[in-house]
Amino acid sequence: MSDPNSLVFIVDDDDHVRRALSRLVRSAGYRVEAFQSASAFLGGADLSARPACLVLDLELPDKSGLELQRELNAVLLPIIFITGHGDIETTVDAMKAGAADFLAKPVCESVLLEALERALVRSSQVFQQACEVARLRERVDRLTPREREVLALVVTGRLNKQVADDLGIAEKTIKIHRARVMEKLEASSLVDLVRIADKAGINVPGHRV
Repeated sequence: MSDPNSLVFIVDDDDHVRRALSRLVRSAGYRVEAFQSASAFLGGADLSARPACLVLDLELPDKSGLELQRELNAVLLPIIFITGHGDIETTVDAMKAGAADFLAKPVCESVLLEALERALVRSSQVFQQACEVARLRERVDRLTPREREVLALVVTGRLNKQVADDLGIAEKTIKIHRARVMEKLEASSLVDLVRIADKAGINVPGHRV
């Protein structure tokens, strides 16, 4: 099961549908925020706080659901489309753009809840990965410029003596820097250093362990 603190956004301009969907989602134990238009959603939704997904009507008064999907692609927010006017071409376009599901109105409650569970599990995984990357980058930010240089060379598999030659400083100084890098990054081995550098987005081409 996904985290019950996960948030479900609903965007539908039909008041009756929006209220009915909100009641259903709350009955499943999730938090809900509902909006009547794409503009209201973009202006009022916090997309960074927790795992979330979006139940999105295809036809909206200000812009289409597909247009909103294109604006949100960089956010990695799973989207479940619901529509009473869908066609095969539109469905294919939505799924190619990364939609989690495409459901026809009137939506079967059990089908929607299953789709929500899948989308929120997916969102939770992405959210956890993002949190881990943020924590690792915080550790990397503790490093001095020289320690960053040492890290970039160490994770390529170079020995302390080789790193010292590359940087033009004493080998014993490299050992001190390396120990500080290990401590600040909370790493116990070279494998840990490589993993942290990779996940934190540090460019270390051609590394070997």
